[in-house]
Amino acid sequence: MTPAPDKKQDRRPPYQHAADELRRDIKQGRFKPGEQMPPVRELQQRFGVANMTARSALNVLRDEGLIYTIHGRGSFVADVGEATGEFKIDYTPPAWYLANDNEAEAEEEAREGKPDAESTGPSLAELLTALRDEIRVLSAEHQELRREVEELKKAQQPPRS
Repeated sequence: MTPAPDKKQDRRPPYQHAADELRRDIKQGRFKPGEQMPPVRELQQRFGVANMTARSALNVLRDEGLIYTIHGRGSFVADVGEATGEFKIDYTPPAWYLANDNEAEAEEEAREGKPDAESTGPSLAELLTALRDEIRVLSAEHQELRREVEELKKAQQPPRS
């Protein structure tokens, strides 16, 4: 028998797959705050990837603030709040991760007869339009503030004789 094909192929690079797995391990507590992450060589073997691919996965987690690196010592899991279990840093997973992470939840809700997020919440196009409009408003406010600063600077300059 041939194995069943995946429902849909994920075209993301291998380093993102590795980063996803490591992120899940951190979120599920397999790696505790302050604990050292596995060495790059071990990650290479675990994920079947090249050295630079494993390093790129760690770079993604470092950029997200989930881990930090001490030169010559290795990478370590960032601290989380004791009471809440939330990361102390302002951690927001990337949108593509949230989309992939929520697919399983959406499938489960569909099986249970719950409405999916798309039918109850704003669409991506609506969110993008709202963000664009907000950026335009902020840009206009920024320009207005720059004009005010220039006027204040001119008012503070001594008159030329």
